[in-house]
Amino acid sequence: MTKKIKFGTDGWRAIIAEDYTVDNLLRVAYATAQWIKKSDNHSLVLGYDCRYGGELFTKRIIDVMCSEGIKVYFDKHFVTTPMISLAALKLKTFAGVIVTASHNPPTYNGYKLKSGFGGPSTEADIKAVEDLIPDTHTQEPVDFKEMEAKGLLEFVNLEDMYFEHVEEHFDLKKINKSNCKLVYDAMYGSGQNIFKRIMPTAKHLHCEHNPGFYGRAPEPIDKNLQELSKILKTNDDYHLGLANDGDADRIGLYNSYGKFIDAHHIILILIHILHKYQGMTGKVVIAFSASPKIKKLCKAYGLEVEVTKIGFKNIAPFMIAEDVLVGGEESGGIAVKGHIPERDGIWDGLVILDHIAKHDTTLESLIQEVYDVVGAFAYNRNDLHITNQLKASIIENCKAGNYKNFGEYVIEETETIDGFKYHLGNERVVMIRPSGTEPVLRVYGEAEDIDAVNKMLAVVKETILN
Repeated sequence: MTKKIKFGTDGWRAIIAEDYTVDNLLRVAYATAQWIKKSDNHSLVLGYDCRYGGELFTKRIIDVMCSEGIKVYFDKHFVTTPMISLAALKLKTFAGVIVTASHNPPTYNGYKLKSGFGGPSTEADIKAVEDLIPDTHTQEPVDFKEMEAKGLLEFVNLEDMYFEHVEEHFDLKKINKSNCKLVYDAMYGSGQNIFKRIMPTAKHLHCEHNPGFYGRAPEPIDKNLQELSKILKTNDDYHLGLANDGDADRIGLYNSYGKFIDAHHIILILIHILHKYQGMTGKVVIAFSASPKIKKLCKAYGLEVEVTKIGFKNIAPFMIAEDVLVGGEESGGIAVKGHIPERDGIWDGLVILDHIAKHDTTLESLIQEVYDVVGAFAYNRNDLHITNQLKASIIENCKAGNYKNFGEYVIEETETIDGFKYHLGNERVVMIRPSGTEPVLRVYGEAEDIDAVNKMLAVVKETILN
C-alpha cells in the first residue's frame, strides 16, 4: 500500500532512503506541477541546500517539471531558503521549491514550497498540492540542454541576486568596519558562502561543505553552538555571535559573554530597533509559542499584535495582506518589514548589526533597553523524546484539563490556540506541544531568570511523565 505524503508545519520532511526517496519525490514534484498548471503562470524557481543528495533530488524535480511544461529557474549551487523566496518574487514565478530539511538531523531531507509573493505557500495551497499527490509516478530523465533550448530551463545565480539585494539595503562597509567584531557559525549550512561575501571581516565557523553537519542537527540553539559560545567567552576580541540553521532562515545570537540570546529576545530587539529608532509602524504577528513579553512591548509602543498557530505559513498571509512590522516564531524564524515576507536569519542579523554599527552600541545595551520596558526574563525548552503512546496520553490530559497545577505552580490561565500554554503567575509561563515535524513533545518555559525556568521545567516534566 502506498504511503500517503503529508506536509508538516513547514513542508514535507522524511528520512533519506526510508520515506525520502526518488520515487516519493517524483510523486510530490508531479503534484506540484499539476498545481502550477492550474495557474496562468507556469514557472518555478528551484534550489537545494547542503544536505545529502540535494543536487540529485533537485535534478529529478527538474525532470518532472520540464516534462510537464513548467519553466524552471535553477541555481546549480546550493542556496538558502530566503534566496528561493526572493527569487520567486524578483523572477515573478508562480512558485518556488527548495530541497531542504531546514534544522532537522542530517538523516532527513525535505521539500519546502514557496509562493510567488516571496514567502511560504499558504495552508490552502499546500493542501491543494497534497490532494494532487498520486500513488505512484515515474519519470524518465530529460536532456537539460534540450530543455534550455526549448526555454523550459534557465540557469540563474541566486546568490548574486541576494547579495545585490542586501547591498541595496545595508551599509556593508560600515558594518564590516564596526567596533562590534562578529563570529559567524553557518552550522555547515547554506548560509556559509553568502555570509562570507556579506561579512568578510567576521570569524567564520563551520563554513565548509559537510552534508552530514558533523553529525549534529543544524538547529541554532544553545546546545548545538557551544564552540561559538566558547570563543566569545574566552576571547575579548569578539563581541557578538550569529548563527543560522541548515537553510539559513533561522537565527541564533550570542552576546559578548557567550550567553545565548533566544528568539523571543531577538523579536523584541527587532521591534525595538524598527519602531523606536527607525520610526516604522505596523502590526506584530507572532506564533503561539512566542513570549508574552512581546505583547507587553507592543502595548507600550502602541502596536497591534496578532497571534497565530505555529508555522510561518500562518504568519506570511498577514505580511502579504496587511502592514506588518515583524512576524516571528520561537524557533528563530523571523521576518521584518522592508524585506520579503519570509524568515531570513541572515537579514535579521544584519538589521541588528547595522543598528549597532550606526549607533556605536552593543547587543547588551539593546537588550537592556528592551528590559527597561518589559522587565528581564529567561526562556528554555525541553524536547522530550518519548513514545507516541505516552505523548498522546499527555496531550489527552491537556485537552481534558486534567492539569490544575505542576507541583507548586498553580495554573491561573490556559490558552489553546496551538498547543497548551499555561500561565502560572508572576509572568511565568509553560507551554506543551507536540512537534509538527519530529517525534518529539516540546515543553517551553519562561520565568524571571534561567534558574527559575529550569526548576519549573523540571517540575513540569516530572508531573507529565508520571
